Amino acid sequence: MKFLELKAKRNYRFIVFKIEETSYQVVVEKLGQPNEKYDDLVACLPPNECRYAVFDLDFTTNENCQKSKIVFIAWAPDSSRVRSKMVYASSKDRFRKELDGVQVELQATDLSEMSYDIVKERAIS
Repeated sequence: MKFLELKAKRNYRFIVFKIEETSYQVVVEKLGQPNEKYDDLVACLPPNECRYAVFDLDFTTNENCQKSKIVFIAWAPDSSRVRSKMVYASSKDRFRKELDGVQVELQATDLSEMSYDIVKERAIS
C-alpha cells in the first residue's frame, strides 16, 4: 500500500485518494513527490468533489525542534454532490483505521478550514 511507503520510507509527500463511483473502492488518485509542498496537495483537491488525503508534515515546534506528523484530511466541499458527501462520510472511519500512523485528522469543507497554519497548529498541539 502506498501509505506504508509514505509512512516508512517517505517516498511521497502526500497521497490523494478518491472513491470510485461504481465499485466504491478507495483508490490512489495522486502521489506527491518528496519535494512537493502542502500547497501542491491543496492544488490537487478538486473544488467540487470529495477526496481523502494524507500529508507528511515537517514542522518546527515552538521549542525549535524538528518534527514530522502524518495528517489525514477529509475534503468535502460544500459544492460537492450530496450523494458523494454521504459516501465519503460513511466510508471515512473504516478507511481511516487502515491508515495506521496518522497523528492528526482534519475535516474541511473549504480551503480556509485547511490552511497550512491550521494544519501546523493541529500538529503541534
